[in-house]
Amino acid sequence: MVSDAQPAPGSAPAPAKGWKDLDYATVQQCMHCGLCLPTCPTYTATKLERNSPRGRISLVRAIMDGQMPLNREFAEEMYFCLGCLACTSACPAGVNYAEIFEQARAEAERSQLLRSPKRRFIRWLTVKWLFMDLRRLLLAGRCLRLYQRLGLQKLVRISGVLRLFPKRLRELEAMTPDIPRKFSADLIQPVTPALGKRQYRVAVLTGCAQDLIFSEINRDTVEVLARNGCEVFTPPRQSCCGSLHGHNGEWELAKELARRQLDQFPPDQFDAIISNAGGCGSHLKHYHQLLKDDPVYHERARLWDARLKDIHEWLVEIGIQPVPSRNACEQVVTYHESCHLCHGQKVVSQPRKVLLAIPKLKLVELAESNWCCGSAGIYNIVQPEMANVLQDRKMKNIEATRATVVANGNSGCLLQLINGARARKLQVRVAHPVTLLAEAYRRAEES
Repeated sequence: MVSDAQPAPGSAPAPAKGWKDLDYATVQQCMHCGLCLPTCPTYTATKLERNSPRGRISLVRAIMDGQMPLNREFAEEMYFCLGCLACTSACPAGVNYAEIFEQARAEAERSQLLRSPKRRFIRWLTVKWLFMDLRRLLLAGRCLRLYQRLGLQKLVRISGVLRLFPKRLRELEAMTPDIPRKFSADLIQPVTPALGKRQYRVAVLTGCAQDLIFSEINRDTVEVLARNGCEVFTPPRQSCCGSLHGHNGEWELAKELARRQLDQFPPDQFDAIISNAGGCGSHLKHYHQLLKDDPVYHERARLWDARLKDIHEWLVEIGIQPVPSRNACEQVVTYHESCHLCHGQKVVSQPRKVLLAIPKLKLVELAESNWCCGSAGIYNIVQPEMANVLQDRKMKNIEATRATVVANGNSGCLLQLINGARARKLQVRVAHPVTLLAEAYRRAEES
């Protein structure tokens, strides 16, 4: 395998054997067959070998073998990867690319290959401060909500003052989400009883970005679960699941957040622990691997992984309570698959079954439905050019369906699609499947 990457002068050599937490056999498993290439968004766009899963694995192996030094160019390549995991669905050898990719980023962070004062401050502010205590994040959300509700955002946008700022800052301002009037704790009781006979006791994880931007999805999730025989435990003060930290090389922080989740939601007390965000769920289902060396938590984490269910997965597993057709409205819906939901969690048919349970809903399949939209956590912030290419490709496919609603089960994707539709003045609603199901239940109860 020939890589486009070249060692940078003066780079510190990596150890000849495996890295701290990466098993060399995982890297050896790649057969270099190339079946991952047409599924990789970055390789498809650039046609450069280093921008492919196969190329990145070759770089990792060359460093582990001591054949090339760990350098800045390698670190930049690992952050150019979306982490969409489409390659894992295509791989005939079952290579655990997610582990390689995340450990490579962790190694890059440990080696401080991308260090700069600006980057260090941004990572401290977001990854190490805001998302380690969601009270801080929600406080920032309340400030932004006030800025929007007072009309200051609109005033700033129409005044033209933004033209004085650099282009990238103007782009980031345009991506600012609308902050809801109420967060999850204001909408959901700590314990919601089942409607009718209680059959299950479940916990719902309200998340961080999900709570900040899409709190109504958490409310709809709890409501749908209650209508399907579940008593729902939703404590008001929750923590980030740690996926942001795990995907960005901060493994110790990810472990700390995992322990918090296990303490707050003892898995032996619930029939299921529910996630309604595809990216978070993919990380949440691997706590045992994350805490494999923790003598206190590793067995509890094993049970956690078994109990963690995506909302669509759980509803199909227990059987969706039929939705009465009374007051049903006709709607044409297409479905964009969250990368980590379909490739990471292998939850593919269940969201479609949830949608098809809604009376008078016509589901139109989306071309390249499992092709990344460019959100990929914070990828659309740190790699805006490639993210915009992928967003444009996705929006063109959505427009071709002529659907009035596009459904998706991940908060980052939802925001990316909302911004894409707004930028193109595309008249399409973006909604979570569970929201559409909750609305159908409510309509059926209207007199």
